[in-house]
Amino acid sequence: MEAYELMRLGNTAIEVSPLGLGAWAWGDRSYWDYGRDFGLEDVKEAYQASVDAGINFFDTAEIYGSGKSERILGSLIQKDREQVVIATKFAPYPWRFSRRSLHNALDASLNRLGVDHVDLYQIHSPLSMMRFDTLMHALADVVVEGKTLSVGVSNYSADQMRRAYDALAKRGVTLASNQVEYSLLKRSPEINGVLDACKELNVTLIAYSPLAQGILTGKYHRGSSVSGMRKYRGRFRSGQLKKAAGVVGFLESIGGAHDKTPGQVALNWLMCKPGVIPIPGAKNRQQAVENAGALGWELSDVEVEALDNASVGWRG
Repeated sequence: MEAYELMRLGNTAIEVSPLGLGAWAWGDRSYWDYGRDFGLEDVKEAYQASVDAGINFFDTAEIYGSGKSERILGSLIQKDREQVVIATKFAPYPWRFSRRSLHNALDASLNRLGVDHVDLYQIHSPLSMMRFDTLMHALADVVVEGKTLSVGVSNYSADQMRRAYDALAKRGVTLASNQVEYSLLKRSPEINGVLDACKELNVTLIAYSPLAQGILTGKYHRGSSVSGMRKYRGRFRSGQLKKAAGVVGFLESIGGAHDKTPGQVALNWLMCKPGVIPIPGAKNRQQAVENAGALGWELSDVEVEALDNASVGWRG
């Protein structure tokens, strides 16, 4: 295991590894082909390889696999509960419009995870029928009750994040994180104000899909096929793979100097951005070990700038 320093989650006392693991695929059959391409034993090995590499931050959500992701993660963390940091999310369904609905949802998540509290509880989307202040009060409530140690949001704009920060602050609660899509092929947080707002407020930016759902590993340029619902998504057709080839080639070039793969370079690029934690997925041990290879080393400032320039066309 390579040496690295833990980092604070926002302005909290929670310390997390600079690389986490996103459990979106665990238990999800329709989009990620759980049960066909991989299964529970594969996930167990992915989890263990991640822990062995020093990764302590695991992110899930109640909607991932209709709760299966939380159940799987919960079954895996029991022996490591004091060492791991668990994050999950509240889905703001249209019929959830009261503070009690968030309390009930978190209770259900805690039951699936088999724990009495989580370390980070996030609002999955700003699209909610619940009044904004009501939603933020509900978040503050579960911190006060000890059901979560910290709270965050996901897919919030810079303005929405500032509103959440201010509303929570009135209750004496800190907004710890904003989880948004961020990668070399999705650099919009740099221009829509989210990254700047995170720096300003000392809010951690949790980067989901940091490998652009596998495109930045180069495997789809080497002939690997896309299965499940993903093959119908725009990023895997209409020329997107061809357009990304130049960035992948540049990652290969830089990786050669460090004996690292394109995916490891892509993750390290994000880790070089202050206050950013990428959470790639891992469906098996091989992918988990591959991800962990992004730890324990660092791109030079020149290399980071070169990657910035090589992917400038993806800032929109």
